[in-house]
Amino acid sequence: MATPGEATGGGETRSAIEENSIGFVPLDQRQGRVRDLFTLWFTTNIAPLPVVTGAMAIQVFGLSLGWSISAIILGHLVGAAVLGACSAQGPQMGLAQMIQSRGQFGRYGALLVVTFATLLYVGFFTSNIVLAARSVHALSPGIGLPLGAVLCAIAAAAIGILGYNVIHLLNRIGMWFMGLGLLYAAIRLTGALPDGVLWRGGFSMVGWLSTFSLGAVWHISYACYTSDYSRYLPPSVGLRGPFLASFAGAALGAAASFLLGALAVAGAAANADPMTQVGQAVGVLGPVLMLLFVLNIVSHNALNIYGAVLSLITMAQTFVVSWMPGRRARVMLSVLVLGGCLTVATLSADTFVPRFIGFVIGLMVVLAPWATINILDFYVIRQGRYDIASFFEADGGIYGRLNGKAAAAYLAGIAVQLPFLTSALYTGPLAKALGGLDIGWLIAPIVTGGVYLALLGGRAAVPPRADDHRRHTALNPSTSA
Repeated sequence: MATPGEATGGGETRSAIEENSIGFVPLDQRQGRVRDLFTLWFTTNIAPLPVVTGAMAIQVFGLSLGWSISAIILGHLVGAAVLGACSAQGPQMGLAQMIQSRGQFGRYGALLVVTFATLLYVGFFTSNIVLAARSVHALSPGIGLPLGAVLCAIAAAAIGILGYNVIHLLNRIGMWFMGLGLLYAAIRLTGALPDGVLWRGGFSMVGWLSTFSLGAVWHISYACYTSDYSRYLPPSVGLRGPFLASFAGAALGAAASFLLGALAVAGAAANADPMTQVGQAVGVLGPVLMLLFVLNIVSHNALNIYGAVLSLITMAQTFVVSWMPGRRARVMLSVLVLGGCLTVATLSADTFVPRFIGFVIGLMVVLAPWATINILDFYVIRQGRYDIASFFEADGGIYGRLNGKAAAAYLAGIAVQLPFLTSALYTGPLAKALGGLDIGWLIAPIVTGGVYLALLGGRAAVPPRADDHRRHTALNPSTSA
């Protein structure tokens, strides 16, 4: 991939800060390598949070190590397929993921999904501030939690401001360090396992499906911003390459982290801390591995603030049609998001992370129907052909202000999940009957897709002719405003 000054376009030869925000990326600014999608999603998913989440298979759901491994692997394969299918859209569309939703839901109809995506971004950014601050404090007790939070948050925001190419560069470098560190820890943990531990414990369908769901949900929660990191690739790369690179990187990185967490607590005391077990397993290299995790949290958090800002711009531009923001707007919004998230992180450090994890799981109610419509509309209904100019027109162009059929299918997908919902505020009757298991996200795609196709009369929409890229370029003027 070219340097940031060469590849991100719109004045990038004058500044290392990415110029583009939500506008269409012109073809003459499309560069990069498909394999960078593998390194991005692989490295991003090697972090303390997925390690701790993987340990839940044994500590919370009571599965044996063997059953945990099967549920983790299958869950990540399913979820990563959704992530890969969304990521492959980026080179063909040349747009961030959330602006694409206007092609399915209409200009104003997309606002609900964009709002939830923004909440996800901001929540992930805040959670990672807390986790990074705790990790820094554990490595260096002299650095208090507030100072650690400020340092890690500012570093992540700086990377996010620099933009697309810097994010990819750091993940290309980090892949080798994080991959080798994880492999070494896994070897040490495996060698220390007691005899007969593989099937020690037990099996329950609720526990297995819960672990499977966690793996799948992990990737589907990312799906609403995958195109953000593939949109600078040229459309000539096609669909297969970006899909496979994103799918393989996400599935391998996240599943490996989940499995490391399961290995760390297999055979250990019931309340053993997974990260402590990992640190002890690598011996004198423990502090080095923990430092790598801290650096990776910061790098990963850059994705969150980058996406949060793009989503906020998408929301604002919905109402201010003539506004086509560039570098300056991204920088200013990044600073505002940084300040707000730091305030929340320092005021609620002890409670925010567990509450947010519950919020993410609850968001599957809205994410599963969105992912279904997004993938069905792109691959089946419109066959990858959209009139990009309409996304930026005041009346929504050929997609209108609201696509009632997509909205109805979306609401049907939400409604069918409510009886299965398990949350602190509400537990549906079917969830109670299933022992607290939420399988609504598995049913939602069937209902959402069926309703959407039925409302279309079983006919695929006639795709527009090949996009006029001269119109697209005009939509993304070089401006730093």
